[in-house]
Amino acid sequence: MLGEETLDLYEVEEHHQDLSDSSQTKKNTVLRSHGRPPWYSEDGLPLSNAFVIGIAGGSASGKTHVARQIVKSLGSVPTIVIMSQDSFYKRHTEEEMKLAHANRFDFDHPDAIDMPMFAACLADLKACRQTNIPIYSFKEHQRLDETKYLYGAAVIIAEGIMALHDPSLRALYDLKIFVQCDSDLMLARRISRDVKERGRSVEGVLEQYLRYVKPAFDSFVHPTARYADIVVPGSDNTVAIDLISTHIRRQMNERAHHFRKNIACRPIDECLNSVNGTHEDSNLILLSQTPQLQGIYTILRDENSSRQDFIFFVDRLATLLIEKAMELLPHRPKVVTTPTDTQCYGKELDIKNICGVSILRSGGPLEKGLQRVLSDVTIGSLLVQTDGKTGEPLLLHVMLPKCIRERHFAVDTWVFLLDAQVSTGASAFMAIRTLLDHGVQQDHIVFVTFLVARTGGIHVIKRAFPKVKIICGSIDPGLRETWIELYHSEGEGQHGTARKVWVVEPGMGHIGDRYYL
Repeated sequence: MLGEETLDLYEVEEHHQDLSDSSQTKKNTVLRSHGRPPWYSEDGLPLSNAFVIGIAGGSASGKTHVARQIVKSLGSVPTIVIMSQDSFYKRHTEEEMKLAHANRFDFDHPDAIDMPMFAACLADLKACRQTNIPIYSFKEHQRLDETKYLYGAAVIIAEGIMALHDPSLRALYDLKIFVQCDSDLMLARRISRDVKERGRSVEGVLEQYLRYVKPAFDSFVHPTARYADIVVPGSDNTVAIDLISTHIRRQMNERAHHFRKNIACRPIDECLNSVNGTHEDSNLILLSQTPQLQGIYTILRDENSSRQDFIFFVDRLATLLIEKAMELLPHRPKVVTTPTDTQCYGKELDIKNICGVSILRSGGPLEKGLQRVLSDVTIGSLLVQTDGKTGEPLLLHVMLPKCIRERHFAVDTWVFLLDAQVSTGASAFMAIRTLLDHGVQQDHIVFVTFLVARTGGIHVIKRAFPKVKIICGSIDPGLRETWIELYHSEGEGQHGTARKVWVVEPGMGHIGDRYYL
């Protein structure tokens, strides 16, 4: 893992099956910083790919160290992934495993690496899609059955001895680096690492080095230096690291997107044409405005309502919304036998997978309604918050059900996306884009919300994602722009620092706060 000096900047997630297999722990690392800003335009499509760096060099030349130093030098940037080629060793036969344990298997030949899988996973991450990388155990000399889920990287660093060898990999890199190191130093590092971390003997390390590692370096690894954009020393490389980090920061600034202001400040007439007050249009469905429903909203809008009443009627309204949303799911005929021994022709759901995804924390009040209608439903979550400096939405946390994390399941999964209200629509937009990145079909997403602001971002969501169905209980006429002052931890206002916010009117206030506090 990273050294202690970087832990104050990043939340570090280690990718490994066995904690004792420290080599695997150190290789694949996810670093989450202040959040991922929008990576898409108003049409809902990604504007730019992730920035991908390939780092090659001899065994123990310092590739992983260089990758970590780049991360440390970058400072606060969106999510970074360090992905190791070592994860992509091919699955071995019993005979190959025996050879590996006897130090007689050539792990340094290009054929030992599953290059097509490596390229496919890297291509998915570069295109802002999720991927699942294999997990390899050096102690067992075998690829494990489980995989590791990755998503949301703005910067990807792929490192390995063959990182620049395969043309399909080189085509994915925005920056190619070769780490040059003295052969004696590489051997000394390799002996120290393999003895301490992989349980090898010095004799075994030397035998493998002379038999496989050194010949492979001369034949396959060192020649790839000619493809590198920059050659970095394996030690004393501070100047090179600073140059690389400056280049990456410049690339990140050029790829920054200002999104929220474009969806929050549309002309009112355009919004009125898009949401014209009818109970149902192409993809926005409004609950029938019965006296019962109007009574529920009257209680919820009243700031003098007790918290007990607020929670009770929120749960009741959530159930009504989910029941309406269930009408959009496909059903098939089913014949059952009743207790009177009579056949009855009915319906049952005709879907493979269904789950809920809550946009924290305002989507939480809708979860109980979903669980009342689908008692065994799995619910995941997304955390989207506003950047206090730019006003842009930031994706801070992704915890999705397995049926979404794996693309071959996601394509057949229906998702109830839950959020309390749609004002500017920035959070909802980001959440829908995240689901699409995972392979969920647009027409399999049902967005459920209590309130929609007529003059807000709902029209942008409808235009960008015309197949997403939106279920709401009320369309409120107003969206007011205001400012809130930022505060120090001691409670003193910061002079001249404030954040723009948009308030739905008449609205229901901060629904999540009223429900949970």
